Amino acid sequence: MESAALSAISRHLLRPSSNPHHNSTSEILPLRSFNVAPLRRRFNSLSTKCHHASSGNSSANPNFSCSAVASDTAAPASDNVSTPQLRLRRLVDEFVSLEEPLDRVKLLLEYATSLPFFPASARVLSNRVMGCTAQVWLSVSTDGYTMQFSADSDSEITRGYCACLIAVLDGASPEEILKMHPEDFAELNVVGSSGKGGVQSRVNTWHNVLIAMQKRAKAAIAEREGRPPVDPFPSLVISPGGIQAQGSYAEAQAMFLSPVESKIKELVSVLKEKQIGVVAHFYMDPEVQGILTAAKMHWPHIHISDSLVMADSAVKMAEAGCRYITVLGVDFMSENVRAILDQAGFEKVVVYRMSDAQIGCSLADAASSESYVQFLDTASKSPPSLHVIYINTSLETKAHGHELVPTITCTSSNVVQTILQAFAQVPDLNVWYGPDSYMGANIAELFQQMAALSDEEIKEIHPGHDRKSIKSVLSRLHYYQDGNCIVHDMFGHEVVEKIKELYCDSYLTAHFEVPGEMFALAMEAKRRGMGVVGSTQNILDFIKNRVKEALDRNVAEHLQFVLGTESGMITSIVAAVRELLGKRGTGSPKVEVEIVFPVSSDSVSTAPVDGSHDVASLGVVPGVVAGEGCSIHGGCASCPYMKMNSLRSLLRVCHQVPDEGGILSAFQASRLNVKTPLGRSVADVGCEPILHMRHFQATGKLPDKLVDQILGKNAESMS
Repeated sequence: MESAALSAISRHLLRPSSNPHHNSTSEILPLRSFNVAPLRRRFNSLSTKCHHASSGNSSANPNFSCSAVASDTAAPASDNVSTPQLRLRRLVDEFVSLEEPLDRVKLLLEYATSLPFFPASARVLSNRVMGCTAQVWLSVSTDGYTMQFSADSDSEITRGYCACLIAVLDGASPEEILKMHPEDFAELNVVGSSGKGGVQSRVNTWHNVLIAMQKRAKAAIAEREGRPPVDPFPSLVISPGGIQAQGSYAEAQAMFLSPVESKIKELVSVLKEKQIGVVAHFYMDPEVQGILTAAKMHWPHIHISDSLVMADSAVKMAEAGCRYITVLGVDFMSENVRAILDQAGFEKVVVYRMSDAQIGCSLADAASSESYVQFLDTASKSPPSLHVIYINTSLETKAHGHELVPTITCTSSNVVQTILQAFAQVPDLNVWYGPDSYMGANIAELFQQMAALSDEEIKEIHPGHDRKSIKSVLSRLHYYQDGNCIVHDMFGHEVVEKIKELYCDSYLTAHFEVPGEMFALAMEAKRRGMGVVGSTQNILDFIKNRVKEALDRNVAEHLQFVLGTESGMITSIVAAVRELLGKRGTGSPKVEVEIVFPVSSDSVSTAPVDGSHDVASLGVVPGVVAGEGCSIHGGCASCPYMKMNSLRSLLRVCHQVPDEGGILSAFQASRLNVKTPLGRSVADVGCEPILHMRHFQATGKLPDKLVDQILGKNAESMS
């Protein structure tokens, strides 16, 4: 649901690589002779006059007629040095003069015939442009001062697009190329009659080829100025033949993707013997996830997901006869599992955490702070108000919040639709979102973008809104401004700038919790079909869908994805990609999938001279290989709290149950027997906002009980 909303909004609104299959860093060659004379002559000498001839009936079959005559404004032979903007203006004029889309398509096909010869030897993966429905190859030559392009495609329409881009940009300086914007080519969209999907795919072609050209231009400037090459982020390349790790951080991740068979057997044996279910978050340590993924083939009661589904999965395991549930996540997740099992009538099923120490969460901590209480106190004095709280918070926080302000939980997958529905359902409502400040700012930015859309476009996103209603809610949306996830916080300026330089033509994934600069970059990629913004599940689904599309094309592909969320996602991604690639028969074209891990400089630690590692005294937690690690303030997109859930702890708990001697008492997820300030059970009140969300997910509307609470019609239900 959320992905559809973001898609609707976004729709409207280098250096040489050492990897021969690195699709996004095509080598920049020395200046060579590139003959665009046929294309440039056509471009400079033709004035197209087109009309439809019909037999007295406007609906009769039109006959396309174009007269190529000497133009009054035709450029002289020296037009080779005219600016790209002037060339583009003339190109636009030529297409705009044709009123019928079919005529513009025919003109585009004429341009395609003038595209210079592209040798078969240049049709290699390193020259492929990602994100285009058709296969597109782009080759570049430069001396650092001028850029010369050649291109080809297996689609004639796409060849026409490439011909137009080359006519405008070939021979331009890198700086001139970087000044061009995709919007400059908007009037050249010549397939307006092919439906929204076709239109968008063609717009994406323009955009993605231009982005690829601009990436080469950036690399040319860097080489001309003598700047040292920028080291790429670490990555994993998944292919039918196995996994190739590039960079020490990726090597550390890859170590556990093929787990030790003895550990798998040990875990499966004890899970079966003692009827233990396992629910784990996507962000688990790769060693744990590797073992769990393999063990699931032999024991069905293992589930890896985002936080929302974990408790539901635990209930299903209890229904299937599991006597114990082990939770691999942070503490609010085990709290939720315990409370939901109790509500489902499984009080006797014991729930275990994976540590005898607190397993915290920066977001959950922010929501339990005094400043958050003050945020809600302000909300309580501004009726009618609704508190929309992120699912990644404790039951106690949900309960206390619900008693101050009527509350509904949300996820990164449904937060936009939840808020839009609330505004549509309750007149003059104030919405107070928290505790993730980045997500709050991103939601506000989305609504600002929506306010610029037409009524029809807005109704595609939510049928209860139009431009007037969206503008009216902008001042009534409030978000907490002092909370963030320490993992997603690392996707800041340094990482974004490196992505722009090295990976601007790659697929970009971003969790809704990332800072605004990363969010804007991912939304821009989304607009051209190259990105996704959403939950961990949204990211996984996006990658799977792009891989499926590549396999359906049945050609050699190298897909590159920048992973804009916690690196623990890699295990689930690898498992999903391997399954898809494994369905291909032998002899099929090779498809590779590269997952890039953005690692900021803050995440690289240097080992002390004496070789010791006193974690308490370091700004970063050392990683397993070559000094790469994870800053406790963010850094390598790896959550230090989640990594407290180790395989050793899981096996210890499983072997120890039933815990007759109380050895595991500190590991047990205890029930919240505390009371709210109004004397009600924290577990009962804290679950109510979750139930409100369940109702919304099932019906698309806020429950009547919650609406009554917002309007003050049922005060007793809040006390």
